[in-house]
Amino acid sequence: MIVPLGFLPTGSEWIWIVLVIILLFGARRLPELARGLGKSLGEFRKAKAEFDREVSDAIHSEPPAKEKLPSTQPKDS
Repeated sequence: MIVPLGFLPTGSEWIWIVLVIILLFGARRLPELARGLGKSLGEFRKAKAEFDREVSDAIHSEPPAKEKLPSTQPKDS
């Protein structure tokens, strides 16, 4: 089942969004912003991959041996 995403901008709306961003930040700062965004996405992907690897390792590893706990039942004297 495909869910339509009507809240996402379409063709001409993207042009207006880009123009507003250029006006707000200036053309000089856009490469800096894009570089920062790229680094952030890279860090996010690395953290996600590490998390996925740890979860996968935890699923596929053997469960730890259970320790025998001392009995809590009263002793008959």
